[in-house]
Amino acid sequence: MRLMHARISLFLIFLGLGAEVSAQNSIVSPAEFSIEAEQASYADIADLVVISSLIIDVTVRDVKKVSADQAVGVPTALQRLLVNADVMALIRGDGGTTPRVRFLLDMQKDTKGKIPKLKKRRMFLFGRQVVNRPGEIQLSRPNALALFSLNNDALVRDITKEAVQLNAPRRIMSIANAFHSVGTMLGEGETQIFLKTDTDQPLTLTVLSRPGQQKQWAVSTAEVIDASATAPQRFTLLWYRLACGLPRDLPADRIEAASSEIAGRAEADYKFILDALGSCGRKR
Repeated sequence: MRLMHARISLFLIFLGLGAEVSAQNSIVSPAEFSIEAEQASYADIADLVVISSLIIDVTVRDVKKVSADQAVGVPTALQRLLVNADVMALIRGDGGTTPRVRFLLDMQKDTKGKIPKLKKRRMFLFGRQVVNRPGEIQLSRPNALALFSLNNDALVRDITKEAVQLNAPRRIMSIANAFHSVGTMLGEGETQIFLKTDTDQPLTLTVLSRPGQQKQWAVSTAEVIDASATAPQRFTLLWYRLACGLPRDLPADRIEAASSEIAGRAEADYKFILDALGSCGRKR
């Protein structure tokens, strides 16, 4: 099911509390809240899982409209809501969560000034527990919500299982350097591309070319390039990091080459990798 578009609001007032809390609220159009779409993209879910310390499956218990005077700065086309929800399952969260949670949502009105009914809707929340405010959830991003379906449930759980591993693939920050080595035979060669991640986790791409054979590429996550490494399976966290995180072009200033011809081979091999990975698949 589609993820819901959103906007950040730094200071929101919970209805009836009269206290400011640092939070994010989502802007959701009526068209986005469809019970027909049951499959979010892998990348859309992974985007939220990897940045969320708390992931919960909830069912909306009740929704209260926040009055205009308590929703300062909210455009008239939107309705601010206080959503209370019952926790169905804790998917991620070392500190656990309360049986009932609440969060704020700015939902876009339709042409008649109405909003979709949310009561009893089941959804996933991606975020964190607000410090010293049990049950109050701050979303990881303004769009850190996804409606529940069996397909989405499997996606969220599978991605989370990978993401919590100590050696889980990390976010790619840039390409550190690349070079191409020419082999002893015509058409033979190897390109190595070293990536920089946000935790300096080793990540190296290799492309091997041999005369009369198809190119082969692989990704190694070891300090020393693993000769048995292979290309990542599609719809895994490593595939996601590469397909969604690699720049579209190999920066010329990162290629170590003695000639433009050698540099061109490295660039061609990099494009080969991008083509093999395929589209990232974000729908948002």
